[in-house]
Amino acid sequence: MQICFYCQHVLGVGHLFRTLAVCRALAPLPVSLILGGPDAPAAVPENVSVLKLPALSMDEGFSALRAEGGADLEEVKEARARMLAEHFEKLRPRVFVVELFPFGRKAFAFELAPILEGLRKGLPSPCKVVCSLRDILVEKKDPEGFERLALRRLNAWFDALVVHADPSVVRLSATFSREAEIEVPIFYSGYVARQSGTGSAESLRRSLGLSASDTLVVAAAGGGSVGGPLLSATVSAFGAFRRKHPGKLLCFTGPYLSDQAFAHLVRTAGEGVQVRRFTPDFPSLLEAADLAVTMAGYNTMADLAASRSRALVWPFGQNREQRMRAELFGKRMPVRALADEDLAPERLARAMGSLLSEPRPEAPALDLAGADNTAQYLKAIS
Repeated sequence: MQICFYCQHVLGVGHLFRTLAVCRALAPLPVSLILGGPDAPAAVPENVSVLKLPALSMDEGFSALRAEGGADLEEVKEARARMLAEHFEKLRPRVFVVELFPFGRKAFAFELAPILEGLRKGLPSPCKVVCSLRDILVEKKDPEGFERLALRRLNAWFDALVVHADPSVVRLSATFSREAEIEVPIFYSGYVARQSGTGSAESLRRSLGLSASDTLVVAAAGGGSVGGPLLSATVSAFGAFRRKHPGKLLCFTGPYLSDQAFAHLVRTAGEGVQVRRFTPDFPSLLEAADLAVTMAGYNTMADLAASRSRALVWPFGQNREQRMRAELFGKRMPVRALADEDLAPERLARAMGSLLSEPRPEAPALDLAGADNTAQYLKAIS
């Protein structure tokens, strides 16, 4: 049985990492993964083969597509559509999983609509089509028009909808008012949390040169496209924090933080601070850490829950998604949301010290088996 995934990330890496976690859970079944975003430092599971489309992302205003490297946009779109058609003619998958569309990625209908219309007619061969959707949708400028179009496309082209959320935390209806009009089955998978993979927290702390009494703080900004202010504030605050709590700060910028901003963090990093682009095993570091300072993206929040981390989170302010998730998770685990004014170094240092004084929590009451649950569901419907 061949399963095919389509994932198009345009700003961060959360969509990609969540998709990879599900693909990994499907092993040893072979998975064909179609990627169309900028390069990212993501480890591809052994059971996955990748079709890399010419990269497209969104412009700075998040309003229009742009081709990487100054390539002609229309030529890239034509090449991508042609590659997809040829791939499906050759692969003929039993299941096709589309990440986010039609609840997002509207700009990519130029290549997805022809494929989905063909599959609905059984061409090039019969195939179940599944939408893979995160827990919270961002708000739209025209919510009625958005919901009308998303609903029409979902009911016409898809066989199922998988929502990667715990319904006891949040349901699709919280951010999609016409859930009752969805005609295909809706499966709530639970949250997709990545598993740690480098041994015990104690051994990892020893490898970092930390004693049992030292404090380890991990700061991260997801993909790095929008998290620069948080990292800069954390690096600035750590000096004052470290005077009372000796230890280390590991700061992960993400692959998309600008070179200029990365260089500034390295220059301003004081004693005990390490600045890196990326770590392949972020969940293990969270388990070893005493405190985390992060954004509030889907993957980060799921990782925080799985590692039972104390965390200060700074939600992305352009839309409701991260703020809403931080509030929901904060009811079940020691997560405190930061406002912009909390990024002042003195205030942030105090907030870090205050949260550190709280006991490490028990495992939160959340379904975090989303990857395995999704894999079992896809196998069952194929």
